[in-house]
Amino acid sequence: MPASAAAEAGPIACSSEIGEAAARKLVAQCIAVSHATRPPCNAANSCAMIRSEVARGCAILGEEWAKTPECGGIDPIGKEAAADMVDRYYAAINARDYASAWTLWGPDGGPSGQTLQAFSDGYAHTRRVHVDIGKVSDVEGGAGSIYVTVPVTVDAELDNGRRQRFTGTYALRQINRGMGISQGWHITSAKLRTL
Repeated sequence: MPASAAAEAGPIACSSEIGEAAARKLVAQCIAVSHATRPPCNAANSCAMIRSEVARGCAILGEEWAKTPECGGIDPIGKEAAADMVDRYYAAINARDYASAWTLWGPDGGPSGQTLQAFSDGYAHTRRVHVDIGKVSDVEGGAGSIYVTVPVTVDAELDNGRRQRFTGTYALRQINRGMGISQGWHITSAKLRTL
């Protein structure tokens, strides 16, 4: 399918990506922790969107995440959650759910500096991406926020069959638990270079 046709087709439904039964389980997990008034917990959405809502819901729970089985034992302010956010970012791109990937930069694409349309256009010729996540830095705090750096190696396949490889880091931020309600990790910057 040409890239423009793929982009027009919209995001790949979670039920198509992982099957009906697995999608139902993910939706149930999402419903259990979601605080959204317009629920993204729907198998017609991308799995990345649903997983992001689970992560956001667990972050909003604060310390209660540990008592919530649907949070999977992953501390929303920990390094594992930061690595998972980067993984969800690329999963959203693979599912052509550019809006979900873009929102991981924060409200209105935040520090990406791009409109949703410009962000989406940047992936117009990307068929598939694969990310390998390296050793995440220790979580550091300051001025009401916490920060972490996630090293990555990204392999991208374009719609013409050409491959690209990048390496670099994502800097992530979230509100420190004691300073307000966290929405989970968000990207503040990306430094990637071509290999």
